[in-house]
Amino acid sequence: MKFFSYDSKFSQVILKIAQSCYLNLLWMVFSLPVFTAGAATAALYRVTLKIARNEEPAVTKQFIRGFRADFKQATALWLILLGVGLLLGADGVVLYRLSRSVTGAPAVFWTLLLALVIVAGIAWVIVLIYVFPLVASVENTNGAMLKNAFFIGTHYLFCTILVLVIHFAMFFVVVRVFTPMIVFGEGICALLSSYLLAKVIAACSYDPNAPESGSGGDADESDADESDGAADEPDGSDGAAT
Repeated sequence: MKFFSYDSKFSQVILKIAQSCYLNLLWMVFSLPVFTAGAATAALYRVTLKIARNEEPAVTKQFIRGFRADFKQATALWLILLGVGLLLGADGVVLYRLSRSVTGAPAVFWTLLLALVIVAGIAWVIVLIYVFPLVASVENTNGAMLKNAFFIGTHYLFCTILVLVIHFAMFFVVVRVFTPMIVFGEGICALLSSYLLAKVIAACSYDPNAPESGSGGDADESDADESDGAADEPDGSDGAAT
């Protein structure tokens, strides 16, 4: 039956669900030392972004290759984000308790500081969402990765919100509804997110090998015409060159 054939939409959906489950297992295993979670996440997105672009990658091979290729940068970025996240979390807890323990002007002061920490926490979440897909897709410095992750996340705010909803929904289902769904976990979240992020990253990426448009294209055409004209000149120019 065509419904169960390999090329049918049903079979492709089942295949991608199975791939996401397997990728989640790989991600969990490679994230076990905790400090390698960044490299594992970058490797996960390297594969899921390819799946979202219908490239049909060799899952295990591409995951391990991505883990090795991005290990240094992804680990450095993960440790930076982990440290900042722990600091923001600790500050938030302390400021919340301080704001609740006093009244009057001091309470307002601590509440304002808490609001600033919450804003910083939102920025941290945005960077966390985008930085590892960027590491898996483009080459850049650590500072540029962090900066671009923030600006892309704030520019494509609707996409950012959808990715957050996907992860929150999975967390809610695993914790409150059906714990065995953890077998899909980050794998299915990354795959669903990649269908959104692939278009965003493609729109923001610069390809130096891509042909220029507009006046650049006219310049290329004029250069080509000049070279053709030079080629059509008589052989006397060869004699001058010699």
